[in-house]
Amino acid sequence: MSADTTSRPAPAIPPVLAEVVRSGFVEGRHRGSLVLLGADGAVELALGDVTSPVFPRSTNKPMQAAGVLRAGLQLTGERLAIAAASHSGEAFHRDLVQKMLTEHGLTAALLRCPEDLPLDPVEAETYLAAGAVRDRVAMNCSGKHTAMLAASALRDWPLESYLDPSHPLQQLIRAVVEETSGEPVAATGTDGCGAPLLAISVTGLARAYRAFVLAAPGTAERRVADAMRAHPEYVAGTRRHDTWLMRELPGALSKMGAEAVQAVAFPDGRALAFKIDDGGGRALRPVLARALTLAGVDAPVVSRIGDVPLLGGDEAVGEIRAVF
Repeated sequence: MSADTTSRPAPAIPPVLAEVVRSGFVEGRHRGSLVLLGADGAVELALGDVTSPVFPRSTNKPMQAAGVLRAGLQLTGERLAIAAASHSGEAFHRDLVQKMLTEHGLTAALLRCPEDLPLDPVEAETYLAAGAVRDRVAMNCSGKHTAMLAASALRDWPLESYLDPSHPLQQLIRAVVEETSGEPVAATGTDGCGAPLLAISVTGLARAYRAFVLAAPGTAERRVADAMRAHPEYVAGTRRHDTWLMRELPGALSKMGAEAVQAVAFPDGRALAFKIDDGGGRALRPVLARALTLAGVDAPVVSRIGDVPLLGGDEAVGEIRAVF
C-alpha cells in the first residue's frame, strides 16, 4: 500500500510571548496566543491562534458562579467572590468556606474537590507547621464547590452527581459560558478540581469577561463581577496578582487559571485574554503586564505584576520578560 502523500499545511507555530533570560543568555521561550479587545468589542490585537478552542481552566469560574446564581442561590459579598475563586487557602478563606457549608446544612465530606494544601506556598508552610493535613476545604476551588452543592441542595437536585456535565446545574453553567462568550462549547473535559471544563477560544473568553463587566446591574453576571471586584482577596489571596490588579485598578475584573490562562476586563469594555501554550505559569505575569500596557493601562501595579526575577542562589541574575 502506498503512503498517503496528500499535502497538508504545516500547523502555524505560535509566536513567542515571553523569554527566560539568565545571566544575559536566553535559555527558554514561552509561546502562546493573546487577544486584546477594544472598548467597542472589536479585536485590536491578535497574536497566535485566538479562534481555536482552549481549556480556560479557572478563568471559567465567574461563569460557574453566575450559573449558581441563575439556579436561585442567593450569595452576596465575600460569599459570592469565593464562589468564583481560586483562593490561596489562607485562614480567612478556609473559615468562610466552612461557614458557608454550615449555613447551607452541608459538610466538607460532600465536597468532591480533592484534598489539598493551601495554594499559596507561604500559607502552605504555616498550615503544615501547625500540624494540619491535606483537606478539601483548603483546596483552592472549595468555595466554588460549596456554592455548587448549596445551589443543588436548594433546587433538590442530586448532590452526589453535582459535577456530572449532564447535571441541571452544569447545564446552566454551560448556558452562561456560551451566552457570554458568543461561542458554542467546543469540548468538555474535567478540570483539576473535578468540575466540568468547557473549551472556548481566548477571543470568546475575553468577550465573556467583557460581558460580565458590561452586564446590567442586578443580573447574575454583573453581581458576580461586582462581588469579585469588591472582594478580590477572596477571589485570589493577599499575595496574588489578581488581587493586586482589582484592588489598584478600580473596576477591573481579573482571573487567572491553571496552565497559564488569564482574562481581564475593564468597565469601559476593553478586555484581554491569553494562553501560554506550554502552561508555563512563570510567564503569566510578564505577559499580563505587557498586555495591560498595550491595552492602555498606566499604573504602578503593572510594573509590580511584570517584575518576575530569575534567581541564581539568592540573587536576581535574570528575568522572565514579555517580547511582543
